[in-house]
Amino acid sequence: MQACLGRVLPEPKIAPERLHQAMRYAAQGGGKRVRPLLVFAAGDVSRASQERLEIVAAAVELIHAYSLVHDDLPCMDDDTLRRGKPTTHIEYDEATALLVGDSLQSLAFQLLAEFVVADEPATQLKMAGILAHAAGSRGMAGGQAIDLASVDKALSLPELEMMHIHKTGALIRASVQLGALAGHELPEAKLKALDQFAKWIGLAFQVIDDVLDAEGNTATLGKTAGKDAKDNKPTYAGIMGISGARDFAYELKDRAEAALSELGESAHRLGEIGRYIVERKF
Repeated sequence: MQACLGRVLPEPKIAPERLHQAMRYAAQGGGKRVRPLLVFAAGDVSRASQERLEIVAAAVELIHAYSLVHDDLPCMDDDTLRRGKPTTHIEYDEATALLVGDSLQSLAFQLLAEFVVADEPATQLKMAGILAHAAGSRGMAGGQAIDLASVDKALSLPELEMMHIHKTGALIRASVQLGALAGHELPEAKLKALDQFAKWIGLAFQVIDDVLDAEGNTATLGKTAGKDAKDNKPTYAGIMGISGARDFAYELKDRAEAALSELGESAHRLGEIGRYIVERKF
């Protein structure tokens, strides 16, 4: 993934140099690469080619990287550390960080327009729509809006779930959908099973994020620990307690694994990633 991003991102010596350097800083700065992993694993189910999956995974990761750059801005979560290093607006400046996010998002859709990533043009157009929906007001951006509006408020568990299905879950679900669509056409039942898996594991990802923020440390997490509590944000750990939230994450993992049961060995890697998501330490 790192090598693929290196190929698709503009070279740092191309004008405007500072913006292109900052784009690489934000997108190639490490991270777990969970969303690209899910693209590749879902591509196993539909027997998609490596070349297609690399482009699709890069597009998803560029959207994710853009969201982190914008989330860290002072007008959003106002954070100074991401992936163990200064956030983009600290390393460069706020205006550059804003343009980095805009440019990474644009590049994601440019990749889906320039490369052949599906058997049929109509499928490729559908894939672009899925990614746009996941990133927009009814997906990730909408979830962030709900998150910002929820500071200092007490949310019920269903309200918290709705927020995170948008903020975190939408792009995770899109990753699985896009990986599956990049290969051979799958029956509707298999696509539905994959989406159910992605729904539950996407929520589990956020539950564990909340737990790690509450009990982890900044050095391990690579971002400021304890920030949710400091900012008085509603979290699963805050509502359910750390132990209850961990139990809930494992329950969600079990639901996700059950959804994969009819897909057989082709979904083996998806199951492995699901287990990693709930057992991770950062």
